[in-house]
Amino acid sequence: MKTTHEAAAAGSQTASHPAARRATRLIFLVSGMAMSAWAPMVPYVKLRLGLDDAQLGSALLAFGGGSMLSMPFVGLLAHRLGNRTMIMAAGLLTCLALPMLARVSSVVMLVVTLLYFGAMLGALNVAMNAYAVEVERRSGDRLMSGFHGLFSVGGLSGAALLSALLALGLTLPFAAVAIAVALALTVLWLRDDLRGDANSASVDIGRKSRLGLPHARACLLGLLCFVSFMAEGAMLDWSAVFLRDVRGVAPASAGFGYACFSVAMAAGRFSGDRLIARHGPAWAMRVGAGLAAAGFLLVACVPVPAVALLGFVLIGLGASNIVPVMFSAAGRLAGTPPAVAIATATTLGYVGLLSGPALIGFVAHASSLSAAFVGMAGLLVLVALSARIAR
Repeated sequence: MKTTHEAAAAGSQTASHPAARRATRLIFLVSGMAMSAWAPMVPYVKLRLGLDDAQLGSALLAFGGGSMLSMPFVGLLAHRLGNRTMIMAAGLLTCLALPMLARVSSVVMLVVTLLYFGAMLGALNVAMNAYAVEVERRSGDRLMSGFHGLFSVGGLSGAALLSALLALGLTLPFAAVAIAVALALTVLWLRDDLRGDANSASVDIGRKSRLGLPHARACLLGLLCFVSFMAEGAMLDWSAVFLRDVRGVAPASAGFGYACFSVAMAAGRFSGDRLIARHGPAWAMRVGAGLAAAGFLLVACVPVPAVALLGFVLIGLGASNIVPVMFSAAGRLAGTPPAVAIATATTLGYVGLLSGPALIGFVAHASSLSAAFVGMAGLLVLVALSARIAR
């Protein structure tokens, strides 16, 4: 019978297998598709339940709340049970949420289901990033940006696929079941390729980690994730508003800003691994945060819509590899289980994603949206100055 150390060593060796790389990429794709498949459902759910914008907005907070509540606990659970086990369980349970969301019949059921959906997605994100760190570490190659690039592709394709099924005349529950079954079968198909349960059995855990308290450096990485996620949330919630209200772009065209940002982010992630391997993670983080800061300044300070679109491209390119670099750094912290460190960084990042747009709204109300974007640029400069932590 193998000892714990021997089992961990064998698992770590198989985690570097090409099949494990492929499976990790597909798990990131599945996660992105599952999350984005919810987006086309929102108008249907709003109409069925008769919600106004304020009621819907309040209910949607449950999604982020579920993720934030589950992530700290999932880090400890993944360390004990193994990331592979958590990926399989959370992946299948996430798929189950999609048909449930398509059939909610009350506001209470919507809130409970969104809490569940967010918690399972949060668990999946922590476990798959911790597993990705192990695959990257054992392979000796830079892979994290490419993994996150597949998540971005999933974010685009999941919503598009569900919308296409609805356009073909399928009912919402049937379309949701079709997507859920396809994603669940993919997760089950990958169970043998997720080789080597990449837990942290061989990590030298200090007293703080045994008590469930993350390392101080993991918290610092989480604060930097807070800023990066805040920038992403600003693009999602405020880019179209800025183009329409500040730059005078027609409402029908205001969404091009976020489209430019999204495409640039996906492109930056797919090219990021080569750049990081060549120049190092600290360089990638410093240059990326600097590019994103320059993009926010262009958007805020140059009153030309075309220049604003260029600024959104720079923000997408710059921000694309900051979070993958920081997740990779968190997963390599000495004396801290990767799942615990990544859970810390992810939780603080989600706080930025959820609260950041609201903070920008407060600043915009007190001053202007342009001033809020300048402030965002200043925060990104601080991220660039902190790039040494990525080493």
